[in-house]
Amino acid sequence: MHKRILSLDAFRGASIAGMILVNTFEDNSITQLQHAPWHGFTFTDSIFPFFLWISGVAMVFSFKKHLEEGTTKSKIILQVIKRSLILFVLGILLYSFPFYDFQTIRILGVLQRIAICYLVVSTIFLFTKVRGQIIFTVLLLLGYWFILKNISVPGVGRGVLEMNGNIVQYVDLLLLRGHLWSPMWDPEGILSTLGAIATMFFGVLSGHFLFAQKSETEKIKKLFTFGIVLTVFGLIMNNFLPINKNLWTTSYVVFTAGLSSLVFALLYFVVELKKYIRWTHPLVIYGMNPIAIYALSIVIAKSLMLINFHDNSLWEHMHKIIFTIIKNNTSVELLFAFLYLVFLYAIAYVMYKRKWFIKI
Repeated sequence: MHKRILSLDAFRGASIAGMILVNTFEDNSITQLQHAPWHGFTFTDSIFPFFLWISGVAMVFSFKKHLEEGTTKSKIILQVIKRSLILFVLGILLYSFPFYDFQTIRILGVLQRIAICYLVVSTIFLFTKVRGQIIFTVLLLLGYWFILKNISVPGVGRGVLEMNGNIVQYVDLLLLRGHLWSPMWDPEGILSTLGAIATMFFGVLSGHFLFAQKSETEKIKKLFTFGIVLTVFGLIMNNFLPINKNLWTTSYVVFTAGLSSLVFALLYFVVELKKYIRWTHPLVIYGMNPIAIYALSIVIAKSLMLINFHDNSLWEHMHKIIFTIIKNNTSVELLFAFLYLVFLYAIAYVMYKRKWFIKI
C-alpha cells in the first residue's frame, strides 16, 4: 500500500488555481498572464500541460492501488470509460451554458481534452509495461511531428504552421466547422490532442519514478534529471519545430513535460523530504475537488455576466467598484482575479470540511 502524496494534491490544486486565475484576469498588460499569440511561451502556457502531466502521475498511483486491491483491469476500464464520458459531456454543457445552441455548440474544449487523454492513456497504461509506454510516447511524438511538417494542406502547402494556415486548423475546419472555439480555430482541436496525450504520458513515466521502491532523495534526483534533460531538449527542438501551445507541438510537449518534472521535483523536495507542509494547505484543498471547482468557476462567472445591474452585468459592476478604489486597470484585474480565487477557495474549503469529494 502506498501513502498519499501531499505534493501531488498541491500541484494539482495549483494547476486548477492557475487556470482560474488566467481565465479571470482580463487585462492584456501582463504578458505572462496571457497565452503567447502564436509561437512562443508564457507562464499561462504552462498551466494546462501541468494539469495533464500531474494527472498522468496520479494515474500510476491510482491504478496500481486498485490492481493491488484485486480490482480487475476490465472493471477499471469500465470506470475509465464512464469517467471519460462524464467529463466530455460536462465540458460541452459547461462551455455552452446557459444557452445551449446545439447548431453552433463547441464540441471540444479543456474538459473534453482531459477526457480523451485520460481514456487513451489509461487504456494503454493498463495493457502495457513501462517499455511499451515509452515506445508509444516516442512514436506519438515523432508521428505528430511528421504530420505537422509533412502533410500538405490544400491551398497552403506542406509544413506551414501559420496562424491561419496549418494542418491542425485544416482538420478541425474539415470535421468540426461551426463547432469550434472561434469560427476559424480551436486551441483544443482534434490533431493537437495527440500532443496532449503525450503530455499525460510523460506524467505516467514520471509516476513510475515515484512508485519505485527508492529513497526520497533518489526519486527527487531522477525527477530533476528527467526535467532538465527534457527542458533542454525541448528548447533545442524549438529550432526545428516551434514551441506552440495552440498546436501543442512536439517541442511544446517535451519542453512543458520537463518544466512539470522540475517544478514537481522542487515541490516534492520541499513537502515530502523537508516536511514544509503548512503552506500547501490551500492548494491541497483546491486539489481535492479540482474539476468541481473549475466547473463552478465557469458557471458562476457566466451567471454573473448575465445578471443586469445598473446598465452593466453584475460581473462588470464588481470590477467598477474595485476601480473606484484603485483606479488602475491592471491592478483591478489582478485584485478581482485574486478575490475570485479566494471566493472559490471558500467553497472548496466547505466541501473539504464536509468531506464532499466529487469523483468524476
